[in-house]
Amino acid sequence: MPGLTIGDTVPNLELDSTHGKIRIHDFVGDTYVILFSHPGDFTPVCTTELAAMAGYAKEFDKRGVKLLGISCDDVQSHKDWIKDIEAYKPGNRVTYPIMADPSREAIKQLNMVDPDEKDSNGGHLPSRALHIVGPDKKVKLSFLYPSCVGRNMDEVVRAVDALQTAAKHAVATPVNWKPGERVVIPPGVSDDEAKEKFPQGFDTADLPSGKGYLRFTKVG
Repeated sequence: MPGLTIGDTVPNLELDSTHGKIRIHDFVGDTYVILFSHPGDFTPVCTTELAAMAGYAKEFDKRGVKLLGISCDDVQSHKDWIKDIEAYKPGNRVTYPIMADPSREAIKQLNMVDPDEKDSNGGHLPSRALHIVGPDKKVKLSFLYPSCVGRNMDEVVRAVDALQTAAKHAVATPVNWKPGERVVIPPGVSDDEAKEKFPQGFDTADLPSGKGYLRFTKVG
């Protein structure tokens, strides 16, 4: 579906939320933000997800990442639903704001519309979408799930770690990477440049092609 994607600047929308009026760019500030939508309040999968978000909030906070939810339901519905979310997982307090989008205009601009799921009036519902937004207000990574599939919060945390590591050290992360494991040196960096940039050294995989493009190193 056309719309907001990796590399795009997030629209500077101003919406009502459970924490009052929020202008997205002001909320992002100079931090990373996880902007996520859910198909509807008082729905089963979304309730489990928002409870999990609340439980992971401290992990995201350690990484300087803020959480910002959005749904097509109104603010009062969000506030009433939060009581259910917190009751479902006692101790997981929903401290992050949830924006309201009853007109469903914001979810269109944020590329968070489910093409198949509709409400009783035939209106399109939000998809289970998640954008990781950087301090430059641009989308760094997106997840897009259908309404029937719940997100994996451990993968969201891992993706944040990978993005921040790549940005800090100008490297890439290989498959299934986790913090502390080796990272990949981008192919645009020559061996001579790599020796200067990574004095700790690097290993080059011995491949049949003889091309030394797969290089691993450790970063702090």
